[in-house]
Amino acid sequence: MNFYIQQSIHINFIKIGGVTNSSVLQIGSAGIIKPATHLYNTGGFTKPAPGAIKPSEHLLAPSVPLQAPVR
Repeated sequence: MNFYIQQSIHINFIKIGGVTNSSVLQIGSAGIIKPATHLYNTGGFTKPAPGAIKPSEHLLAPSVPLQAPVR
């Protein structure tokens, strides 16, 4: 049996102590979280993307000046 629940939840403040790669934050109804992945080709591509180009020497430096570390 499937239940379809519509909720309106207002959160004024939430503090999350830690997040990892497999964390799940669920606010609302308890139940089963079914993982889902969807792969769409919205660009209509028919062949693999071209290979990456090797960056030239001037691209290895930062594009903007960086401040020296402060101790």
